[in-house]
Amino acid sequence: MRTMTGVAIWVFLIDQFIKYVVLYHVFGLPGSLIGSDVDALPYPARVDVFEPFLVLTMAWNRGVNFGLFAGYDLRWILIVVAFAICGFVIWWLRRDPPGRWGMISAGLLIGGALGNVIDRVLYGAVADFLNMSCCGINNPFAFNVADISIFAGAIGLVLFTDGDDKKKTA
Repeated sequence: MRTMTGVAIWVFLIDQFIKYVVLYHVFGLPGSLIGSDVDALPYPARVDVFEPFLVLTMAWNRGVNFGLFAGYDLRWILIVVAFAICGFVIWWLRRDPPGRWGMISAGLLIGGALGNVIDRVLYGAVADFLNMSCCGINNPFAFNVADISIFAGAIGLVLFTDGDDKKKTA
């Protein structure tokens, strides 16, 4: 559990640090946006880091992945769902502990989920800003470090946890 907790803390801190740097230093957003109305939050001009492979494009996401349900204020529902998923993952892994990679995967998922929860609490929306396109495919979606961690953690939990009942093999 220490591995999972450590990874979750580091992912959370890295996500929040990168969001702070991008929002307030790269995009130069004014002062504190905490408590702002999501509809009034600024959308600064895009920043070409290594175009088209990496472009910073601001998107305030009130919905779930890819902006689904963004027209609705689901902030508190999504916060509860994130906490419920984190709680379930912790319960599951305490009950049937996986190996090191399973714990790392759980830490990635939990740290990313909590990073996005903090955004929803502070801003009312998740700060997405990474956009990557390649090879003639134009990706219209923005994401953040927490989203990458959640995705990698979920895939890792599928790959690195034993789905078989250990009692059957004994």
